[in-house]
Amino acid sequence: MKFSEKWLRGWVNPQVSRDELVARLSMAGLEVDSVTPAAGQFSGIIVGEVLSTEQHPDADKLRVCQVSSGSETFQVVCGAPNVRPGLKIPFAMIGAELPGDFKIKKAKLRGVESNGMLCSAAELQISEENDGLLELAADAPVGQDIRVYLDLDDASIEIGLTPNRGDCLSVAGLARDVGALYAAPVTRVTVPAVAPAHDETRPVEVLAPAACPRYLGRVIRNVDLSRPTPLWMVERLRRSDVRSIDAAVDITNYVMLELGQPMHAFDLAEINGGIRVRMAEDGEKLVLLDGQEVTLRSDTLVIADHSRALAIAGVMGGEHSGVAAGTRDLFLESAFFEPISVAGKARSYGLHTDASHRYERGVDSQLAREAMERATGLLLEIVGGEAGPIVDVTSAADLPNVAPVTLRAERVTQMLGMEMASAEVEQLLNGLGLKTTAGEGQWQVEVPSHRFDISLEVDLIEELARLYGYNRLPVRYPQARLAPQAKAEARGDLPALRRLLVARGFQEAITYSFIEPKLFELFTPGVEPLLLANPISSDMAAMRASLWPGLVKALQHNLNRQQDRVRMFESGLRFVGQLGNLKQEPMLAGVVCGSRLPEGWANSRDSIDFFDVKADVEAVLGFSGSLTDFTFVAGKHPALHPGQTARIERDGREVGYVGALHPELAKTLGLDRTVYVFELVLADVVEGRLPKFHELSKFPEVRRDLALIAGGDVASSSVMAVIRENAGEWLTDLRLFDVYEGKGIDPDRKSLAVGLTWQHPSRTLNDEEVNATMQNILTSLEQRLNTTLRK
Repeated sequence: MKFSEKWLRGWVNPQVSRDELVARLSMAGLEVDSVTPAAGQFSGIIVGEVLSTEQHPDADKLRVCQVSSGSETFQVVCGAPNVRPGLKIPFAMIGAELPGDFKIKKAKLRGVESNGMLCSAAELQISEENDGLLELAADAPVGQDIRVYLDLDDASIEIGLTPNRGDCLSVAGLARDVGALYAAPVTRVTVPAVAPAHDETRPVEVLAPAACPRYLGRVIRNVDLSRPTPLWMVERLRRSDVRSIDAAVDITNYVMLELGQPMHAFDLAEINGGIRVRMAEDGEKLVLLDGQEVTLRSDTLVIADHSRALAIAGVMGGEHSGVAAGTRDLFLESAFFEPISVAGKARSYGLHTDASHRYERGVDSQLAREAMERATGLLLEIVGGEAGPIVDVTSAADLPNVAPVTLRAERVTQMLGMEMASAEVEQLLNGLGLKTTAGEGQWQVEVPSHRFDISLEVDLIEELARLYGYNRLPVRYPQARLAPQAKAEARGDLPALRRLLVARGFQEAITYSFIEPKLFELFTPGVEPLLLANPISSDMAAMRASLWPGLVKALQHNLNRQQDRVRMFESGLRFVGQLGNLKQEPMLAGVVCGSRLPEGWANSRDSIDFFDVKADVEAVLGFSGSLTDFTFVAGKHPALHPGQTARIERDGREVGYVGALHPELAKTLGLDRTVYVFELVLADVVEGRLPKFHELSKFPEVRRDLALIAGGDVASSSVMAVIRENAGEWLTDLRLFDVYEGKGIDPDRKSLAVGLTWQHPSRTLNDEEVNATMQNILTSLEQRLNTTLRK
């Protein structure tokens, strides 16, 4: 919203400087983006009149002009294309100073003396137009200082309003806020009702009352659009960044800026029958005022007559029904359109107008009649004509209705951190046009139609804080009794896990929680994804059920940039199920490919394999001291290689997977190398065991090695579990140090070499005890797993 400071001060004039006013507006939430002077710094420039012009004897594009200052006549050489006798223009006399420290001196142009300079708007920094002299009104007083005549000691102030403050998209709305800020009186313009001079109307049918609860129309006969728009109005429009077009359009724009009600004037002769406010028909065509032809959709509200669409409601009028120089009769429109019905319509057609900007944010539903009377009065005053009666079609049931809001003094004190006097609360709220009725420790507040953004108690408290001044609110630091909480030593924490993986050569990645539905199907086939209602893009529409898709996409990104050795991990949520039964579970996952060790003269170039990744996973599982609680079981997963997949269990409960990506999946993703992944339920990883101290034994260890023959389908973990179960309480170490399959061994069996170590805390173990334990182990292995001692 851009406006003239003097225009605002005509409504409300607090006795503060421009800088103070700008600072206070910004602190009140009406952030000032820029302050631009109405013109550059200059002096000695008056209103001049061109009395005559002659061709320069030595230059085709120059004219020798006789210019009157009101008391004297001066000869001035000018090259402007629009210079002509009778024209009134800004005249810089000898000694005048123009913007940029340019001083006017007597000069000769191609041998002809020139005593001054005739100026364009750009040369005075009034606007950027530089296609000729600035033409002044025919009744401009010759000899008067141009700064006084154009009232140039002013500034254009631009405010960046938040979307909820549509009530301040007008001088009236801004004046109301400024009046409340400074407790200053606001002088509204007087808008008398215009008595009808004839009975002519056009019928109005509102066929979509929910989208257009109120529509007003009026016929104005015999206007004269050849009359110019008054200078004061042109200047106020210019300083509000609105270009003057013709009197009818300028007046509707002026009323929009002044009161906040967008309006439109139709050429009455182009309206067939009456007005119909309806939804467009699919494929209906309309040529807009800017010459663009659009194909309308059925969800677009239009203003139409009995044969065609005339305008997109709340956005822009049509070219064929617009006001032109030959227009004699007008149909003036003022309406309230429900914000949701017009929201986004302008953008969907590649448009953005001042009207759509306001209607999308909300317009006062009770303002339409006042704006109609104001525009009618200005039209009759400026271009003449006779007005007919107003046709008012209103659906009261569809108009917004804001219920009174209760404001409690206790709540005000609680939220602002200070007690505010009752009189001050009432003064601030009443200044905004809210009506307060005091009660016992509270107020009943009636919200006016122009503050459609207020519906809750906190909205009123926000207004009090804004008007009182955020910078004046007391600063209080929170106070609380903070007792230290004991850390659960049996639980690990995620930051430490991250450091562990970084120490093992991994780098942390952060990927989006939403992925492409096709990628979701590749990693979790047969599972219904949770789809977003309004995704950022089509390839980010499904919530992930695993961290693998995001990590694999990050892996692809790195491989495509010549990073051949990739080791990444991520911690984050996975989303399983649908709304109402959605499980959000913290997970820890990783992806690995490339060589086992970084390239170097002392390192081999072997590629990483399943057991390298399993070692990383075991390091994570053993972080909290409970590695023995986990087991790796041969498993199946649709995204993993059938022969290189391990399901990780804890007490028989599945807690994760580790393995190589399925070859078909890797091929689909364009990966030409083996990729290993793992994913763990974070809650199970960090749940550990409290360490306990055991006194170190002073007695020697006893070690026995076993070479066992087991079936090819017997897992080594099963063998180790049976050994541990029968080895007794003094077993201190158990290691699998060799696995052999091949010559000398049954093709369906394998050899496992296991080392067992015992140590008693208070004595030396003898051979009889150890041999007995060994026999128990061998008997159990044979009975339970058909595993025997190798001979």
